[in-house]
Amino acid sequence: MLVGVPKEIKTHEYRVGLTTGSVSELIHHGHQVIVETNAGAGIGLSDEMYRRVGAGIVGSAAEVFARADMVVKVKEPQPHECRMLREGQVLFTYLHLAPDPEQTRLLLDSGCVAIAYETVTGPANTLPLLSPMSEVAGRMSIQAGAHCLEKEQGGSGMLLGGVPGVEAAKVVVIGGGVVGTNAIRMAMGLEAHVTVIDKSLGRLKELDMQFGCMLNTIYATRESLERYVTGADLVVGAVLVPGAAAPKLVTEEMVKAMRPGSVLVDVAIDQGGCFETSHATTHASPTYMLHDVVHYCVANMPGAVARTSTFALNNATLPFALALADKGYRKALAADPHLLNGLNIHHGKVTYQAVAEALGLGFVPPAQAIG
Repeated sequence: MLVGVPKEIKTHEYRVGLTTGSVSELIHHGHQVIVETNAGAGIGLSDEMYRRVGAGIVGSAAEVFARADMVVKVKEPQPHECRMLREGQVLFTYLHLAPDPEQTRLLLDSGCVAIAYETVTGPANTLPLLSPMSEVAGRMSIQAGAHCLEKEQGGSGMLLGGVPGVEAAKVVVIGGGVVGTNAIRMAMGLEAHVTVIDKSLGRLKELDMQFGCMLNTIYATRESLERYVTGADLVVGAVLVPGAAAPKLVTEEMVKAMRPGSVLVDVAIDQGGCFETSHATTHASPTYMLHDVVHYCVANMPGAVARTSTFALNNATLPFALALADKGYRKALAADPHLLNGLNIHHGKVTYQAVAEALGLGFVPPAQAIG
């Protein structure tokens, strides 16, 4: 199979779909790899390093899309990239389709086979290709939030952990999954007062056992959300419904009731965001003020630590990329129900139910789609 890697084009996005190590593995398995020039330059992977492991370097994304049997990316394809996809071509990347009707329509029109990292599953309902970036985003949410609390950023001027004799900031994490757990770890490490809110008592018990009595665990109700969000200095939105749009858990009225200079970090923004007042921002302009509250809603947070993120992501995606290349997508999907769960679009049909429901489109079960 000829595998293609275009350069990422979202604002300040420096990650790359395949590292030199991943390219080397694919070539060892008998495949060919072409990489757009400078695709890895932002994380220190030069064209010459890709050449040394056997990749071909091409001058444009158009050539990658025109030649490759499978395109491996990081972020969802932008509209003009979608238009370069062709019938039957495999696209393996993050998609986040539920809040993005335009991308969905363009992928359907292209006739491609789009497999989404974020809906590939693992044992015990885990999300192994989302997890590495969730770990990064969860940890980043606290350092971003701490920065936003500084006065020059519009914040209230609080040091997250306080100092002796001065109260530490109150941090509320909504959702106790991978993002939330990593946010909790960072916030507690900085000695903030941390509360996690989740609707799963089982998960709250696990977090209580993991972090002990210094973590405040609260069952999620409308009342508890309002109470803790309005009293927080920093709120991290860390909720996830796999493949579906994020629920709007924090209302605009709650945001209005927060203290001026408080901070919201919406890690769920890739799936539409979990605050009513959220809209996606970029690393070039990461925040905005609304109701005197700082909103940080960057839709590709891990891109800020692109080198760490790329290597962490490739550790998880490489086995699946090899399976798709070695067996062809139909056999690979048929052989692995976890990978099959990643199939979102197939030859003009939506094959992931949560996406179909969110966008009001018809749904074809993935097993039926691949025959």
